[in-house]
Amino acid sequence: MAITTAASRLGTEPYSEARRVELRPNASREEVELVIQAVYRQVLGNDYILASDRLVSAESLLRDGNLTVREFVRSVAKSELYKAKFFYNSFQTRLIELNYKHLLGRAPYDESEVTYHLDLYINKGYDAEIDSYIDSQEYQNSFGDNVVPYYRGFATQPGQSIAGFTRMFRLYRGYANSDTAQIEGTRSRLAQELASNKSSSIVGPSGSNDNWNFRPSADNAPKQNLGNSVGQSDRVYRVEVTGIRSPGYPSVRRSSTAFIVPYERLSDKIQQIHKQGGKIVSITST
Repeated sequence: MAITTAASRLGTEPYSEARRVELRPNASREEVELVIQAVYRQVLGNDYILASDRLVSAESLLRDGNLTVREFVRSVAKSELYKAKFFYNSFQTRLIELNYKHLLGRAPYDESEVTYHLDLYINKGYDAEIDSYIDSQEYQNSFGDNVVPYYRGFATQPGQSIAGFTRMFRLYRGYANSDTAQIEGTRSRLAQELASNKSSSIVGPSGSNDNWNFRPSADNAPKQNLGNSVGQSDRVYRVEVTGIRSPGYPSVRRSSTAFIVPYERLSDKIQQIHKQGGKIVSITST
């Protein structure tokens, strides 16, 4: 897919003309190292990896030609490193979303795909869940034994649901972003829209536009109104803001602050936020 103005604006430019990373026969040591780094970057969601966390044994087998890229991907996905980053501290639906992203390079197309993998994990366990992606016909057709998985969801491909394109943006938040460092934490990104069979709007990733990080974080505000002690009416709102500048402190792009504001003071608060350089993520009734 050629680089277009839209690709640049949406933040998909790094993948528009990116070459597939493939381990070819008689590859040089430098080429093998590039493959190893590409696998870590893809399967670990662009997260930083310490030298002590690397899979030394699996890397050695790959360098010696005793392991395919496909089996190296399997080793990383089944490792304690992957589990520590995405399994132990995440909701199961979030893990499934990330497995689709990391191992098949796309987002789930519908709720049935998530339900299938939930049942598989419950009945057969974690290893069977990982194997189901890597041993699938889709993986074989897309990557074979020696191509590193990559994000396919940004390009048109046979059998792709159009909703998969928009949903990919809910999982992919920019080339410099990692899957362990996002404002929405370990919560599922797609559960609600998959359940309602709806497509999400596209918000461009990090660095591609002015609204990339304006997603509401977990709503911890009370779900009942706070009484007349905070306003004359019974309407109270939670205003979530990012990038606000406090006196004496620099603006932090990814910080998120929430204010509980009565209806009568809502307009004044919005004006104050704008004067402080903040951007409003969401306004919700509490």
